Amino acid sequence: MCIAWPMCVKEVLPGKECIAELDGISRKISLRLLDKVEVGDHILVHAGYAIEKIDLAAAGEQLRIMNELKQNLTSLN
Repeated sequence: MCIAWPMCVKEVLPGKECIAELDGISRKISLRLLDKVEVGDHILVHAGYAIEKIDLAAAGEQLRIMNELKQNLTSLN
């Protein structure tokens, strides 16, 4: 199973890249698969590539589900 993480674009760089952030951690992400990404946009990131732009509500819902899964997994240990 592959997981794409929702991240917020903090800076658009030359060469179809950006700096995106999730939970205070920033990463350089390739934008080669998307058009017109701007600072403040939310993107789904898989394997270092932005694969889709999403709205804030969708990003929040996805993070909520991932946090719920994480809590369930840690309670099993």
